[in-house]
Amino acid sequence: MTRSARTATTAEFDLRVFFELVDRARALSSPEERGCLDLGQQVILDMVRLLHERSTTLTRLRRLFGIRTTEKLSAVFPARKPANDEAPPSTAGGRDDLGEDERDDGSDPRDRADDGGASGDDRGPSPNRDVPEGRTGAEGGGADAPGTRKGHGRIGAAAYPHARCTHVEHDRAHVGDTCPQCSHGRLYRLREPERIVRITGQPPLAAHTWELDRLRCSGCGGVFTAPAPAEAQGPKYDERAAAIMALLRYRVGTPLHRLDRLQRNLETPVPASTQWEVVRDRVDAVVPVHDELCRCAASGRVLHNDDTSVRILEFMGKRRAELVAHDELPDPDRTGLFTTGFVSITTDGPIALFFSGRKHAGENFTSLLDARDPGLPPPIHMCDGLDRNRPHGHAVIEDNCLSHGRRHIVDEADNFPAECRHVLEALGKVFKIDEQCKEQALSDDERLAVHQRDSAPVMAELQRWMRAELDDKRVEPNSGLGDAFEYLLKRWDKLTLFLRVPGAPLDNNICERALKMAIRHRNNSLFYRSQRGARVGDIYMALIYTAELHGENPFEYLVALFVHSADVAADPAAWLPWTFRATLARASPVAA
Repeated sequence: MTRSARTATTAEFDLRVFFELVDRARALSSPEERGCLDLGQQVILDMVRLLHERSTTLTRLRRLFGIRTTEKLSAVFPARKPANDEAPPSTAGGRDDLGEDERDDGSDPRDRADDGGASGDDRGPSPNRDVPEGRTGAEGGGADAPGTRKGHGRIGAAAYPHARCTHVEHDRAHVGDTCPQCSHGRLYRLREPERIVRITGQPPLAAHTWELDRLRCSGCGGVFTAPAPAEAQGPKYDERAAAIMALLRYRVGTPLHRLDRLQRNLETPVPASTQWEVVRDRVDAVVPVHDELCRCAASGRVLHNDDTSVRILEFMGKRRAELVAHDELPDPDRTGLFTTGFVSITTDGPIALFFSGRKHAGENFTSLLDARDPGLPPPIHMCDGLDRNRPHGHAVIEDNCLSHGRRHIVDEADNFPAECRHVLEALGKVFKIDEQCKEQALSDDERLAVHQRDSAPVMAELQRWMRAELDDKRVEPNSGLGDAFEYLLKRWDKLTLFLRVPGAPLDNNICERALKMAIRHRNNSLFYRSQRGARVGDIYMALIYTAELHGENPFEYLVALFVHSADVAADPAAWLPWTFRATLARASPVAA
């Protein structure tokens, strides 16, 4: 996932000497040049001040130097500023205003409000409930009013399917009564009731205690304790508690000690060590499903993979040195630690997998494909241009990420604006065509025909133009733009696989979104203690994210696996994210 960076040289830098040189240059400069020197001197002073502040972030440093934090075309090449108080173009419903800090914070689109308009179903009590029908919220300037940006309306009551619902009867009017307003008609019940939604708070983990009566005989001293009810029996931390601990740690990235402190403040203590023991002991119940997911993913027709870094203390610092000293670490020259993310597109839907450790993406991919049916055709392998992402010993159809190639062009936009705009606009047409194919739910063959008809001429002209720019020396091959062109041209066949093979994706974004779970965990929980801890996290992340990809509630899914652990071990294929609802329905229609 990392971009290639130029090697930076480290040297001694004395600000006092530098500012003396600036003062000398100022004496020999014109007024305009002196203003530029003063501005540069102030920027350096501001940067030094920020670097000494503990709260300084990369976002503040980027803002200081005017560095873009998004790769959107509208941000790379801003539109002309409207003149004479002309209103700027609306970005309602778009994503152009989201910077990199908002996209790469590990958040998921499903974590945000729905993109629909205002519902109004969860509005609070109005001053007068007994108003005639016919007046709409739009008359009062509701969220659907013109000029209001989409995605910022109220969340309707239907978005809370698990909320406790209380029916309230009208205290003065009943079905069949004479209308108190007109005294002519009869009242009848409307199909849709008025709904009020109130959100209450509670600890992430709540405790319930039972006090069982104990009776002692005054003669023999025997003690008789009341039998515990069914709900009071079983382990102290039930399936729902284990599921929420797993979600908080591996979906949200909440460190164990952070939840420990929160629970203590809420007077429901759950120590960090206990949290780990609960999720560790419960993982054995879901391992069969994870193994089945790996088997299904290996048979996918398209497999995305990518790497990100991970910290596993067992293989770092003094612990690693001890392993090397005792000759317990294979290949001790290897120091890298990675989390490999996979998203396999199968006939049953997408499957997400994670593997953390000393192996890079290609090695993990090789292990995954070892379980693939040899009678299946080679899968499409989508990744970036790194060699370490490729498997060994297995045939695949290589497909490279067009977004990575586009990123190299974006990096040179300030230095070569005209050339970069031409490339970005051409690629934008192709991405727009692909988005339209998705919106129309075209089949793979139909999508291929559309791309061959509409995208192929655009890509062919772009290839010819870039090659001519290099051959005619209008773009220096050793420049940054020349390197970007060479990156695209060198991988052209892999970048344009979508023009020849049905179902070939344009980019690897689906895998990068999956890896944000691992990145969020790394940024918040920081590290795993051991390889075993990393495997526990990988298993939970795979189950949670795959359930989300299939539109399932990951909390309910984990609870179902924990409750029916014996059935899961006997038939894991019946408990996959896309099959467990039907399995529950067969066992108990009410439970489903």
